[in-house]
Parts: sequence; structure tokens; C-alpha cells
Amino acid sequence: MTLVLFDCDGTIVDSQATIVRAMSEAFMAIERPAPNRHDILRIVGLSLPQAVAVLAPDLPDGHRTMLADQYRRAAQQIRLETAEDPLYEGADEAIRRLGRVDGLALGVATGKSMRGVRRLLSHYRWEDHFSTLQTADDNPSKPHPAMIERAIAETGSEAACTVMIGDTTFDMEMARAAGVRPIGVTWGYHTVDALRSAGAEVIVESYAELMPVLARLLPHASIET
Repeated sequence: MTLVLFDCDGTIVDSQATIVRAMSEAFMAIERPAPNRHDILRIVGLSLPQAVAVLAPDLPDGHRTMLADQYRRAAQQIRLETAEDPLYEGADEAIRRLGRVDGLALGVATGKSMRGVRRLLSHYRWEDHFSTLQTADDNPSKPHPAMIERAIAETGSEAACTVMIGDTTFDMEMARAAGVRPIGVTWGYHTVDALRSAGAEVIVESYAELMPVLARLLPHASIET
């Protein structure tokens, strides 16, 4: 079984507006100055507890828990006010095409909550396309390899037949730690130089460019380009 794993925020959906607003409101709720936009986007991909620890390293643990709770509340309120985060161009077509390839499983490995992932899949009607969903709810934060290792075990794949697609250094480091091939994308939240330094084997600039790369890296799968 060939396995193609996708990160979510910054790779499939452009969630930066929601993340920045929710984090800013969370800091305001505990009466702390909010980090700037650049610093907030740098932590996208980490689990929420680790993200707040990076953004507020001087806060006691109890206050970090409060900050994380305030972020969840703010994000939920934003979801009630707005539609689902927009897809990056070509994401829907690529996922639907890959979902029809025999012998190929799709998965998600993300710092997003399982609730958020399931809502996203339901909104875009992708439930039948993904065979494994690995989130921060049940796994250590990236770049720990557990998400990928569990996805491989659940789908009956092997590391040699698996790729990880993501926009952050955390994704590339996680892929390397799990022994799978890392593919970086340029449309997300970390720079191309950072992705290369973190171990990206290939970096693509669009979903149209991604498909032939997958066909080349996974020649035993019948991926049409």
C-alpha cells in the first residue's frame, strides 16, 4: 500500500486569518500583549500546548493552559461566524484524483484537533478519500514521528512507500524522523530555505506540480499526471 500524508493548515487550507485572530484574542483575554503575525504563523503545525509554550515561554503552566483554552474558545467562535477556511488552488482536485488511485491511501498528519479535521473533511465532502487521520489529540506534537508511524500501521504501508507533504519545518523533520520522503510546499507558512534546511527532498510550488512529483517518487502507484 502506498501512503500519501498531508499536513492540513498551510498545506490544504489557508487558515492563517483564523489562527492569527484566535491567538491574538486569546492573549488579549489573559491580558498579555499578542505576538506579531509572523511569530504566530511560525508555530503553525505544533500541537496547541507546545505552540503556546513557544509563544509565551515565561508563562507558568497554569497560565499556558488558560491561554490554550482561550484560543480554543476564540477559534470556535470564529468558526461560528465564518465559513470553513479556503482551500489552496488545486487542493480539491488533487485529493479527489489521488483518492481514486488503486493501492494508494491518503492520510492527514496535523497539529489540528480531530474535531477540526473531521469538520474540514465533511465540509469539502472528503470523508471517503482519507484512510487515516492523525492529529494532536492522540499523538505527540510534530516533529515527533508518531503520527506518521501510526498512519503507516493503520494503512498497512511501509516507510519506503510513504511521503509526507507539508509547509513547515516540523513536517519535514517529522518525515525524516519516521524515515519517509518529505515534500515541501511553498504556499504555506515557512520559507523555502527553512524547508530545505529541515530536510525537504523536493519542494513544489503548486498542486499541479505536486502530481508529477508523486508519480516519480511513488512509481509503483498508478498516479496520472
